[in-house]
Amino acid sequence: MPVPEALLRLSEDPGFWSFLRAEGGAIPDPEPTGLRVSFPVTGGYGLVLDLDLVTGEQTLGLRGPATSEPMQLGWADAGGPRPAALRWDELEVCARVIALEDPTLPHPGLVVALLAPFAPVTPDDDVDTVAAVREAAYRSLRREVPPVEPSGPEQAPLPLFAADEWWPRPPEPSPLVLDEAAIAAYSSPAPVERQVRGNSRFPREQLTELVRLAARRLGRVPEEEGYEQVRPLARQITVSGDLRTVDALVRILTEAGCDHPTVLDALSEPLVPIEACWMVETLAGAVPGTLLRRHV
Repeated sequence: MPVPEALLRLSEDPGFWSFLRAEGGAIPDPEPTGLRVSFPVTGGYGLVLDLDLVTGEQTLGLRGPATSEPMQLGWADAGGPRPAALRWDELEVCARVIALEDPTLPHPGLVVALLAPFAPVTPDDDVDTVAAVREAAYRSLRREVPPVEPSGPEQAPLPLFAADEWWPRPPEPSPLVLDEAAIAAYSSPAPVERQVRGNSRFPREQLTELVRLAARRLGRVPEEEGYEQVRPLARQITVSGDLRTVDALVRILTEAGCDHPTVLDALSEPLVPIEACWMVETLAGAVPGTLLRRHV
């Protein structure tokens, strides 16, 4: 199921991310006033995020193969801390599968950016790795930027007047949705503040099954047609930690007929190490984070 167009538009607005973090401000005249974002994972299971674009309330749910309405994992009001509904490893494996299954997502970043507040860091997590993945997620939020109109003279000026101070180039707008300060602030993982997993109504068994199926789906990728040829090289990169041979991965994949935009985008120039690592790990059949931790 493609990401709703309404969410894609909102994700390009820095005010939307500020609003979700209850930093003040509002979305003027939101249309629609509420938004349900369904992220199918695998085996009929999926994650569902309900956003109230007026109050800022957020509800994270889990939909099973035999349920029409999602079972609640956690709820947060506009100003309250997000509940610890997911562990980081659970979110990461689900986000990877979601991105692989939805070619409209060039990166797991949108899923991580939206759901990471529900997966706060715990003593069992590598804080630096979590922060790096979150930073890559917020950096992956991009928007189309129109080309800068030329501002120079219609004809070449005299040498005396050719310097930049006479004809300054207009600033080029950044395709990044968030500025550096916001990315730094949002990337820092919050500590656990509200436990909900001990609640008797928390769907533990269903969440366990979702994560099990997601991990199995991720583990099957290296065996699929078109990917099995790159598994030895992906394993070699994972062991060595050297990403300089990633271009060879891309060449083998394209020669094998791979045209999956999520796979190719993660491995193509300009190479972003954090983004490349998750795909190399997937193609190698490695545990998520095996290669990533060497580049943090």
